[in-house]
Amino acid sequence: MAVKWIGGHSSSVLCLNVSTEGLVASGAEKGELTLWDAGGTPAGQLQLPKADDVTSVVFSPQCPSRLYASHGETISLLDVRSLKEPVEHFHVNEEEINCLAVNEADSFLAAADDSGAIKIMDLEKKKVSRSLRHSNICSSVVFRPQRPQSLVSCGLDMQVMLWNLQKARPLWTTNLQDCETDGPQSAGQFFNPPLAHSLSVASCGNVFGCGAQDGKVRIFRVTGSKFEQELEFQGHSLGVSQVLFMPEAYWLLTGGNDGKVLLWDVSSDVGKPQKSPAKSLQRRKAQTPASTRKNGKLTKVASDEQARILPKLTIEHGEKVNWILCTEIKGSKRVLVADQSSSISLYLLAEP
Repeated sequence: MAVKWIGGHSSSVLCLNVSTEGLVASGAEKGELTLWDAGGTPAGQLQLPKADDVTSVVFSPQCPSRLYASHGETISLLDVRSLKEPVEHFHVNEEEINCLAVNEADSFLAAADDSGAIKIMDLEKKKVSRSLRHSNICSSVVFRPQRPQSLVSCGLDMQVMLWNLQKARPLWTTNLQDCETDGPQSAGQFFNPPLAHSLSVASCGNVFGCGAQDGKVRIFRVTGSKFEQELEFQGHSLGVSQVLFMPEAYWLLTGGNDGKVLLWDVSSDVGKPQKSPAKSLQRRKAQTPASTRKNGKLTKVASDEQARILPKLTIEHGEKVNWILCTEIKGSKRVLVADQSSSISLYLLAEP
């Protein structure tokens, strides 16, 4: 059974984040922002200007009292020690922001928006240092751990991109339609294209996961200035709205529009750098005659791989998942889930 945190919002909770000191922040529709203590009691509440939906909240990794929140096209900097009016506003995006990310060095902030733009702010100079772009809504952006100049983004253009802040163009781009192991004419793909919704990078910085509208999770490995798909599996019957790598190497949480939260262990598949199922799949593809490829042999290989990977834990949350967060509360790991309601649900997570 879920424990509910209530009393912090009157509208649907859209986003969550936790500071290095364990303080949880949540953003909701109509400009509502709330801070929570470990007991689930609101420790501070604020109504942001214009009542625009709070779509992303992120704590500074270096200064846990500093919180960035996106609402509409605006980024607000807040001091959680005294949650009053924002300390500063930044208006660098032209359309609604969907996702914020701050690098580990606390030197750059990325803001991805509905126009497909990713604005990179130099936090010391307080100005835009770089503007990156998708051809459609950019839904998620995340900096890679231990690599403060490197980030990954994805969007509704079905593109996943690897960037280095020293360059305006992506180092590497993959279209999720091209990753389809069932072939481009798959009926399911035609009606449910792999629009990319969410990204998360593992603590090693070289492995990241992507959740998409087709219900699939794809795991990629970065090598140098490119990345390759290592794994693809499906556990959700509807779109995957959230993916989150836990601190443990290669344990992944996913949340879906089907109301489920799933826990996966992909360590045996991506934990060994020399192993690359994507490469072996490409080799099989190259060695197989076209006529054989058409009659489903490759599809069978792919489906066997998907069938082998099963969730270690299934949480039947029941509501469309807007955001998931994992944090330790009172010595135990908890999954926090934001959905269409005004409350936050907590589930105890057994140790992997």
